[in-house]
Amino acid sequence: MIEVVRSGPLATVQDLGRAGYAHLGVPFSGAADRPSLCLANRLVGNPEDAAGLELTFGGAALRFEAAAWIAVTGAPLHLRPGTMNAPSYVPAGAVVEFGAPSAGVRTYVGVRGGIDVPAVLGSRSTDMLSGLGPPPLSAGDRLRVGRTTGQITVDVAPGIDPEDEPVLRITAGPRDDWFETLAPLGEAAYEVTARSNRVGVRLDGPALARRRQGELPSEGMVTGALQVPPNGLPIIFLADHPTTGGYPVAAVLAGADIARAGQLRPGQRVRFRLSGSRSPAPAVFGLRR
Repeated sequence: MIEVVRSGPLATVQDLGRAGYAHLGVPFSGAADRPSLCLANRLVGNPEDAAGLELTFGGAALRFEAAAWIAVTGAPLHLRPGTMNAPSYVPAGAVVEFGAPSAGVRTYVGVRGGIDVPAVLGSRSTDMLSGLGPPPLSAGDRLRVGRTTGQITVDVAPGIDPEDEPVLRITAGPRDDWFETLAPLGEAAYEVTARSNRVGVRLDGPALARRRQGELPSEGMVTGALQVPPNGLPIIFLADHPTTGGYPVAAVLAGADIARAGQLRPGQRVRFRLSGSRSPAPAVFGLRR
């Protein structure tokens, strides 16, 4: 068992999500930065889809009743004992403390054997929008560790390269014709607001002017969609986004950049590299992966 001594601002159990239920209104959910969770699991010999912990802005403390192997990935932070992006042995009775990340938002803790909480619709993920899965963790919670399967074969792996002003790739559509132009997305930097969460990254910057009035009938939404409400300021949908929405989607992030969006923090500036627009925008160079 693992005891939560301190949860930090937000700590949840996450795996790779609950696929196949969007038609029932159930979000996909899962880790906001899927590659980081997968890496944490590989480092401790778990299947990539094993459940781990997602720490938002760190600050947690965990007591391990039995000896364990853990791996910590994602937003870089100081932990004691242990090190980032490598398997770390935790003796029985030890408390692992997590500081605040120096960059990014979400840090992942993989535990050899995985976090063994009951699955809901095939996933152990906490969904902050629908309330499915285990509730967010709080002090005093105890988590069971599952049985080990694979072997630990990696000593250390590359982690996140911190980005001061990331450039995310987007493709225009499917509703870019609802706007006068998408040029502002390719020309200016947007700032991440404090209202961002696992549902979406809310941005402040140049508003997109509408060409059409009114609203769409609700239609399906995908992770990475840039939905634009009436104020013209885009929202990047993340893991817990609603499955349908009535505001037009101006563009969609490249799949490989969704995890990077999941690490954007309030106050950070972000740019977009736009392709496929009916109103061509200048290219933004300096893309970092």
